[in-house]
Amino acid sequence: MADKPRVIRHFFVRGRVQGIGYRAWAASEAARLGLEGWVRNRRDGSVEAIVAGPPDKVAVMIEAARRGPWLARVTGMDVGEGTNRDLEDRRRGETFSVLSTM
Repeated sequence: MADKPRVIRHFFVRGRVQGIGYRAWAASEAARLGLEGWVRNRRDGSVEAIVAGPPDKVAVMIEAARRGPWLARVTGMDVGEGTNRDLEDRRRGETFSVLSTM
């Protein structure tokens, strides 16, 4: 049986995305979709995330992240390739981590 395809995406979200529960929302969405990764606030006011999983589910997560939770006002988003090394930043034993501000 062949391995299922898997992609890793690294993205930054800008706008009103801190202080409104964006990280908790992202963790909940990732869990709902069965994705691996992490999310954290950045000192510049943006939110950074790594998500990994089946391409279709990662695409759903990225589209959801463009909207965010109901209090968010996303004004921009940059999406690029992520690596397995990026996934190592999550907490040991967690599928998806909410990390401290960087």
